Amino acid sequence: PSLRAQASCVQYRLVVREVSTLRILQLYTCLDQIQHMEWSSDSLFILCAMYKRGIVQVWSLEQPGWHCKIDEGSAGLVASCWSPDGRHILNTTEFHLRITVWSLCTKSVSYIKHPKACQQGIAFTRDGRYMAVAERRDCKDFVSIFVCSDWQLLRHFDTETQDLFGIEWAPNGCVLAVWDTCLEYKVLLYSLDGRLLSTYQAYEWSLGIKSIAWSPSSQFLAVGSYDEKVRILNHITWKKITEFEHPATVVNTKTIVYKEVEKSSSVETERLSFPPTRALASSLFSTQSKYDIAQVPVSLQYVKPVADRANPKMGVGMLAFSPDNCFLASKNDNIPNSVWIWDIQKLKLFVVLEQLCPIQSFQWDPRQPRLAVCTGTSKVFLWSPAGCVAVQVPMEGDFQIVSLSWHSSGDSMVLLSKDNFCVCYLEREEV
Repeated sequence: PSLRAQASCVQYRLVVREVSTLRILQLYTCLDQIQHMEWSSDSLFILCAMYKRGIVQVWSLEQPGWHCKIDEGSAGLVASCWSPDGRHILNTTEFHLRITVWSLCTKSVSYIKHPKACQQGIAFTRDGRYMAVAERRDCKDFVSIFVCSDWQLLRHFDTETQDLFGIEWAPNGCVLAVWDTCLEYKVLLYSLDGRLLSTYQAYEWSLGIKSIAWSPSSQFLAVGSYDEKVRILNHITWKKITEFEHPATVVNTKTIVYKEVEKSSSVETERLSFPPTRALASSLFSTQSKYDIAQVPVSLQYVKPVADRANPKMGVGMLAFSPDNCFLASKNDNIPNSVWIWDIQKLKLFVVLEQLCPIQSFQWDPRQPRLAVCTGTSKVFLWSPAGCVAVQVPMEGDFQIVSLSWHSSGDSMVLLSKDNFCVCYLEREEV
């Protein structure tokens, strides 16, 4: 969070590097293989969780000799995270029996009982003042809101859900979105004091919600569902103002479709040598990507989901608003190779990026409307309103990017493969 250091795990070792040079600043050795790692909000501490052993170790960057060990014992451990103040750790025990709040300052312990085992059961407001926890008691769903400064219970209320699946605060911290299991389409909006503001249900008797995203201004709530549509709710009436469909054929002539095409890299005959150098050999067999603007109408690659299997690959599974509220990026799992970019000001489709391989991840630059996309290849793709570009990662071997994460300054990003990572630095435009 301080923008200066970057941490990575290699089995039981924690390596802290300087962002600008990747020089190693600290090297820590944990008791077992690290399953989860997280920075504190002030970048002074790093949490390392070893779920198999029920242990959390905390390391200090300012005082390398200081460390903390939290052992949950027979209760076990399935999740661990920091509180917003960076001085408390929340551990969820096995079978979701309780959440244990450990204080690094006073060494005190608090307990929150009956947390619900769901995809997103804990949510903090952006200012760090309040925490919402989804709970399950007596076969009913509840939400408890706590004050993070002293962990006192502020509100406790039941939710009108069959099987609550997730909770998320609006960025302004005034509204809590609660949504139901995929078997029932239902979004409930609650105020900070537990009042039900609105309930939205688009349809019944079919698979429901798959993804949810708040706009940075808290004005819009985007709801992606299994029917391949995104519905946009407004913050005044909480009613639908529009819905975005993801058809297999793009017919609107005002929509720009960028299509990735591959070409083999050309090597001059004079440069060929035998045996070829490693760099030359890799360039001989590598392919370069570029974007062509396709002529509308364009038919996108559509995959029919397998109906008799669990978790079918269908519906809108990824949603993200740009930091300036102007664009919304979405991915329809039925059309796995495409990213859809919607103009939120005009409420219409703006751009479609069609890749050669399925989309693995995308993320907006936190400083400007620039989207980074990876597809499990050795290339990263960048889109902005000015256009889009494909960038080859200059690494030896097969570096398949499966996820990426922007630096909060927008000047660099971390690209992750299954076994390695690299840092991509972007040149800032001269004004």
